[in-house]
Amino acid sequence: MAEEIKNALIIHIDEDDEGLTQLKNLIQKNGMVPRDYSINADNPNDADSEENTKSQILAPDIQQFSTLVICVSPETKDAQFVNWIIEYAEEHKKRIVGVWAQGEDGCEVPEALSKYADAVVGWTGNRIVDALNGKINDWENPDGTKCDPRDIKRYDCSKS
Repeated sequence: MAEEIKNALIIHIDEDDEGLTQLKNLIQKNGMVPRDYSINADNPNDADSEENTKSQILAPDIQQFSTLVICVSPETKDAQFVNWIIEYAEEHKKRIVGVWAQGEDGCEVPEALSKYADAVVGWTGNRIVDALNGKINDWENPDGTKCDPRDIKRYDCSKS
């Protein structure tokens, strides 16, 4: 089976570069090769101001990809630029997928993700790939059980 290539911007917290690698490996093991434009230790943000970060780094990256992936962990909701990135992606009609970080059991999510996510899925390779491809538009708890996004702020239906 030939692997599909997907242009994706994966947003994660800086301390979780290893988790980024694990997520890309999980996606690849399930038949998709992510072309990742993410800012990480190997591709740092060298902009000299917040405005330059947005206009010269993030905006051009967002315009190149087809799907925005948010790796959801407790620190994600407060990460610099994350809400702006999600809102910009929404304005540019990009698919927005949240993926619960490996081992996560539920936490608050960025406000923009709760408004604009097309899907949020647990750490399961085939579900992630299906969400990236638009085959599913489910909102799930980290354990894979379904959620109703209208009823939740924490994104963990069992704790709302």
